[in-house]
Amino acid sequence: MTYNLSDSATYLSSLLAKGFSRSLLSRASDLGFSPGQFPVLIELWNEDGLTQREILDRLEIEQATLANTLARMERDGLIRREPHPRDKRAIRNFLTDKSRTIETDAMAAAKEADQALFKGFRRFEKELMLEYMRWAIDNARKL
Repeated sequence: MTYNLSDSATYLSSLLAKGFSRSLLSRASDLGFSPGQFPVLIELWNEDGLTQREILDRLEIEQATLANTLARMERDGLIRREPHPRDKRAIRNFLTDKSRTIETDAMAAAKEADQALFKGFRRFEKELMLEYMRWAIDNARKL
């Protein structure tokens, strides 16, 4: 019996994630951020000063991955980190001027990356695929 990878949702979803990442990378590198940093930037654009725990609670990534991402973002001048005034164990993460100034262009780059992946789709097909993706993700969360 042979197994066709094109019948595997797991395999296809990993290819789709890699495709989005490549598409965003080509647009984001000039702005000074990586695709892995983008979800963190979005959370901080939505609410600046979040702790690592608060970011973890909002994103589905591993703690060690987030710690490394935040360290790189600080190194790259995208965030600055400050001790939490009431919790000695926590560090708050703040946007820098650099990351504030790229927000509009970064969001445009992500939209362009999405559009490149959905090239040839009609609007209802894109909306339907997004709905199916959210549905599958919700099912995966229950596992």
